[in-house]
Amino acid sequence: MSVMPGWADDSRLLSGLPGHVEIGLHLTLTGERPLTAMPRLTLDGSLPEIASLHRLAVRGGLPLGEIAAEVSAQFDAFIAAMGCPPAFVDGHQHSHALPGIRDIVLRETARRAPDAWVRDCRDRLSAMLVRPFPGKAIGSAWHSRGLRRAAVAHGLKTNDSFAGHYDFASDYLDLFPRFLRRPGAKHLVMCHPGAGERAGDAVAAARPREAEALRNLSIADIAAAEGLAFPA
Repeated sequence: MSVMPGWADDSRLLSGLPGHVEIGLHLTLTGERPLTAMPRLTLDGSLPEIASLHRLAVRGGLPLGEIAAEVSAQFDAFIAAMGCPPAFVDGHQHSHALPGIRDIVLRETARRAPDAWVRDCRDRLSAMLVRPFPGKAIGSAWHSRGLRRAAVAHGLKTNDSFAGHYDFASDYLDLFPRFLRRPGAKHLVMCHPGAGERAGDAVAAARPREAEALRNLSIADIAAAEGLAFPA
């Protein structure tokens, strides 16, 4: 999230990682303060929450010029800190998939990071139904319909299956293996680990629990049992 106040310093924590570890841009168009002036979208200096952004998107009421400038600025901030384009691009609360916004994101990604892949929240219904919280998964998939086809038209790749939905209260150690059921060839599991709490973070309590679970799980073995492997 290159909008965050500590991004320039915190990005240094990502240096020295193995080459196969992909670092992506988590575009942020909800909840935080933008990098650019967005007078038509911000409220008290902060971006709207996802429900408000979604309503504007479906009504065709988004200030697309403001959003395009902000997306470009977030790419600038990422590249300035990392010294390279992002390996993948997605959106906080899946905002990158909303009508109007997705076209901006795909155009900017194709221009600035043509080798990157873009998060697609769709999956096969049969796969979503055997994983936790299928209702949430189906909702995300509905909002992402058409995204993969649009990405391909811009010469961009996407993941081809997606999981990780839950209520931020359930036992993550128990849930995680079930996120890997019926994967596609390029399976993506979203997660939200963190070290501590931050004012205004709706899922703050879940972040340390996820981090602890991810430290303790034998993820490679769990993945192998479902026919998945990590790149060497």
